Amino acid sequence: MTRPKSRLPGRPDERAASRRQSSEPGGCADPLAGVLLVVAEAAAGALLALWLAARSLTRPHEATGGKLSAPPPADPGAEWVPIALLAALALLVACVAVGCLRSGWPWTGGMQAVVAVALGAAVLASVVEGDSHHPPEPAPTWNSPPCRSGGDNSECAHSGG
Repeated sequence: MTRPKSRLPGRPDERAASRRQSSEPGGCADPLAGVLLVVAEAAAGALLALWLAARSLTRPHEATGGKLSAPPPADPGAEWVPIALLAALALLVACVAVGCLRSGWPWTGGMQAVVAVALGAAVLASVVEGDSHHPPEPAPTWNSPPCRSGGDNSECAHSGG
């Protein structure tokens, strides 16, 4: 009787070891891929920051319709576009982390998970700061009455009159 061609020769232990070696990335490819992805994400974050900075420079000009004498809006509110873009980047990195971890790239997936957690923390900090960013109330003004003693004593010197 002849053997089927799909079976590998050797003991079952040797076959399992040969399958494991072929499915895992070799040597330093896993950490190197992780570092390359982190560098690519840093570059994408830098480009995003430059785009948002350029957008914020042109935003006041667009809001006034080209008029220089128009007053700024009373309460512009929080700017949610940067927060949404940062959240989208964090979600993308988290998806890459899950994909890498499921594919058997533990170093790459771990690095991506750390970056995703850091970006998620930055999103939460931005949301909290955006909600609490209200202009301070003006200080109350109180005009003290003029000194009645003629300004010679220490009472008038400390009262501001």
